[in-house]
Amino acid sequence: MLIDSHAHLDSPRYAEDREALLHRAWDAGVRTILSIGIGEGPETMHQALEISRQYKDQPEIPRIFASAGIHPHEASLADDAAYAKLDQLLQQPEVIACGEIGLDYYYDNSPRDIQKAAFRRQMEIAAARQQPIIIHCRPSENSTNAWDDTLDLLEAQWKRTGLGGILHCFTGEWDHARRALDAGFLISFAGNITFPKAQPIRDAASQVPLDCILVETDAPFLAPVPNRGKRNEPAFVREVAAKLAELRQIDSEAAASRTTENFHRFFGTAPQLES
Repeated sequence: MLIDSHAHLDSPRYAEDREALLHRAWDAGVRTILSIGIGEGPETMHQALEISRQYKDQPEIPRIFASAGIHPHEASLADDAAYAKLDQLLQQPEVIACGEIGLDYYYDNSPRDIQKAAFRRQMEIAAARQQPIIIHCRPSENSTNAWDDTLDLLEAQWKRTGLGGILHCFTGEWDHARRALDAGFLISFAGNITFPKAQPIRDAASQVPLDCILVETDAPFLAPVPNRGKRNEPAFVREVAAKLAELRQIDSEAAASRTTENFHRFFGTAPQLES
């Protein structure tokens, strides 16, 4: 049994075969997916929730939870209406986290001061709704600047809530992971853990305690080897779990079981029953 803890099921790239994709995930052993609700910006961040409801209780389709948040790329679009919408979405029972939110200094699609302001405001909203947060963090080339700022903000504003969260698609160094673990976060690894030049990510994955690790696809992005370069999808999370198993010298089913247990323990959710 596997969980894809981060997939963008509302991507337009799935418009023609979303249901077939979900059946392939089921066939691959995926029983739960966290569908990330950032849409193409605040106006469409509700789409993940709609997908969760559309496929609820359908046979041989994984259970789908949703998140909601404003990605740092779209921080410049975050106004009072967007924050009110986020607050409303975080009150829906299918929505179990706020995100992905954070800082992206690689693309700088929004000015950094605006990214930080949107990040802080969303942490305030999530704390008021008692929801954990899912962090996106990407630094400038050959820098750890976004990691340093993200962790400073989490330690200053979020750690005291005790709500924790997830560092999604982790690409930082061990010290960044250690600081996040101290703040109650889980560390999630994606398909790039299989890339030949990703040894620093594998080094971090070898050190994070097994009860604090998740696996994800970040689909439709970052398809793992041997599907690298193709459109990613939740069924491919099995390759991520297999690489994690190799690194931790456990079998693949144990890696799947541990990461599934970690997800349900953190969110207080129940495993999907077989249908």
